[in-house]
Amino acid sequence: MESLTLDQYRKMVDKVIEFKRLNGDLPEYAVVDGYRIDKREYVDMIERVNTFFLQMGRNPESVDITPLEDIPIVGTALL
Repeated sequence: MESLTLDQYRKMVDKVIEFKRLNGDLPEYAVVDGYRIDKREYVDMIERVNTFFLQMGRNPESVDITPLEDIPIVGTALL
């Protein structure tokens, strides 16, 4: 799966928000139609949709899932 429809995206966000409300923290991953989306990926998706909405005044028709495994996690250091 390379992208989500707007309906799939909204359902994923609803599940993430409900998990946070019940558990106090974001889930490590979300599952959409059997496809696992890691936390860093779905957070990136939410940020991109919010930016798109602010710039364009509407929601996108679909949301690309951008794999982030090659991008290092910022703010993590081994001491």
